[in-house]
Amino acid sequence: MCAYGVRILVLEIISIASLIIQAYQMRGAGSVFHSHGIESCLVTMINPLSKEFRITHMEMIKGIQGHGYYDELVVPIIENTAYENELTDSLVKAIDAYPKTTAVLVRNHGIYVWGDSWISAKTQAECYHYLFDAAIKLRQLGLDWSTPDHGPIQNVKGFSSVNSRINVSTKDGTVDSNYKFEPYPRCFVLDIEGTTTPISFVMDVLFPYARDNVGRYLSATYDSAETQDDIKLLRSQVEDDLKQGITGAVPIPSEEAGKEAVIASLVANVEAMIKADRKISALKQLQGRIWRTGFENNELEGVVFDDVPEALEKWHASGIKVYIYSSGSRVSLLPSRIASILDSNSKGTPFRLFLLAETKEKHEVMLKSQSLGVDKPSDVLFLTDVYQEATAAKAAGLDVIISVRPGNGHLPKNHGFKTVNSFLEIW
Repeated sequence: MCAYGVRILVLEIISIASLIIQAYQMRGAGSVFHSHGIESCLVTMINPLSKEFRITHMEMIKGIQGHGYYDELVVPIIENTAYENELTDSLVKAIDAYPKTTAVLVRNHGIYVWGDSWISAKTQAECYHYLFDAAIKLRQLGLDWSTPDHGPIQNVKGFSSVNSRINVSTKDGTVDSNYKFEPYPRCFVLDIEGTTTPISFVMDVLFPYARDNVGRYLSATYDSAETQDDIKLLRSQVEDDLKQGITGAVPIPSEEAGKEAVIASLVANVEAMIKADRKISALKQLQGRIWRTGFENNELEGVVFDDVPEALEKWHASGIKVYIYSSGSRVSLLPSRIASILDSNSKGTPFRLFLLAETKEKHEVMLKSQSLGVDKPSDVLFLTDVYQEATAAKAAGLDVIISVRPGNGHLPKNHGFKTVNSFLEIW
């Protein structure tokens, strides 16, 4: 065991692994050390979105080739893979992007360190682990290891911890006695309309398309099991509507009246439901299937705000689970690229849809009935444009951010919620 608790697990010959060959070819390394030292793993976990580790004004920086005490040491962080040989491409990009570095961190895995000789590689490995350990301990003290004075944490450049929601008091230069590090939410639940997708797309494109194509869709699919299920659900809904005197509801004749008569009455009811913007299962199920057909026939193309794809990919790459909260269908709003990100996020299973809920009790039921893999409601970050939903989610203990997008409704004054104009502002 080396000084400072470094556990050098593997010392590989340059010609054995492609990773080692890259360090040799690109930097002329004479030796490469690969360590699974716990410090090199933990230091990549503090902020799962960070792509760099940064530290300055620490004596052991002088032990890193090409660096001095006053320099800022920057170590790139790449994502781990199932097999080490799959790290080659990302390692090459990191070495190329950071010409001064002599190491690359692999998230939740360890570190590769190289030098002109085995003595140089070993010395630097010890220094890196010392610096990682120092950063972890400074963080526990609420101190910023990436600034020259190592003062109280405010916006830690070392891990972009503006995304880590650290609360400290800096008025008198001291750390708040109630200081605590609040971990980032373990999963995000996203509303769609007005949050990921412009309201105008829903109102001006999707609803009219469903309304204009109800008859065509029902005629083309009338005998399918799906459509018969839709008709059964609509019949039940219309019967209730007629009993309650809902405007626009008309009786649906029996099958003996013929296909055309049944479809005509269904179209009349659906058009009335769409006009009233009713949030009912019978309508949403049929709309989702009509929209799916529209996408399959290239008559519709999903629209999301420009920041959404990049944010989803970033969150997914960091291991954050992302779910959709909607009374509709995912195929209705999300382009295939976005849907595939979310699908892979949940390991191939369809990502979950959450029914609209505006009460504390319904939100609690949602959390208990859906497998989000969280220990408590505060592990969930809920993003919505609807104030009532935000209020209900907050009452249920969720972390909440309101999405402010073009075309969204006005928020009450002093609403008390954090707001964002772009998903890229979040973690």
